[in-house]
Amino acid sequence: MGSLASSLCGGRPGEAAGGGAVLAARVGPPVAALRKPGECVFTEEWSPAKLGARETISHDTILLTFELPDPSKPLGLSTCACMLAKCTVDSEAVIRPYTPVSTNALVGKFQLLVKVYKDGKMSQYMNSMPIGDSLDFKHIDKNVKIQYPFGRKKLTMLAGGTGITPMMQALHAILGTPGDTTEVTLIFGNKLPQDIMCLELIEDWASRKPERLKVVHILSDVGEDAGWKGARGFITKDVVKEHAAPPSEDTLVMVCGPPPMYAALCGARDDAEVTGALAELGYRKEHVFKF
Repeated sequence: MGSLASSLCGGRPGEAAGGGAVLAARVGPPVAALRKPGECVFTEEWSPAKLGARETISHDTILLTFELPDPSKPLGLSTCACMLAKCTVDSEAVIRPYTPVSTNALVGKFQLLVKVYKDGKMSQYMNSMPIGDSLDFKHIDKNVKIQYPFGRKKLTMLAGGTGITPMMQALHAILGTPGDTTEVTLIFGNKLPQDIMCLELIEDWASRKPERLKVVHILSDVGEDAGWKGARGFITKDVVKEHAAPPSEDTLVMVCGPPPMYAALCGARDDAEVTGALAELGYRKEHVFKF
């Protein structure tokens, strides 16, 4: 696992040296710092949080550290929950959901790992806002997702691109809880090696818990590049069948990624029923959670 991270993290165009190592150092090992829904310091009303630091992790990814109003309290966000961020661009309100990569073990602050898109209004705003300026956040009932403990012995995570962030929150809880024996397979799809968010962090966690966390990287745009030794293409029915535990009362599949990924694997995110590749493999709605 370590060889993959080291081969990818030294020499990506535009990447700060050691960016992946910075993220691994900032986030650290998995830690379970669980809170119940309803304890987040952000409510249904917009509240400002000051940007304390911004660090470049890769050519298109930044780590933002925001300061909480009360420096003595943690964020208080429940497992896998997200928050809404709001800015104003060209007199228009822009609102986007984000899942922190930090946990409630971090007091007085929280951290967002953000992929900066060329045409992304929010991500471009975050990438250029001055240190010390504030961004508005709120947390609503719909932002509360599946809660730990997940109640299954085998868990498969199907993540695409930025869909990795709620999976990291789930992994914090699973791998950071003493006595938890859940076995996790993370199948992580991206376009190119330099697009893989949290690469060194994920592989650090896998090296700490090799009997608990298996990671499968798959790239869609790598072509015939001989330097890439992992899987090629997309997360498909065959990929899931090869790596995931079959459907049973002891298994759960978590899915998070772009809309085409949902369409191909399990059906639309807001549709409780399961269709696509997972349905063809025998998974039903009780086996699948869509973020």
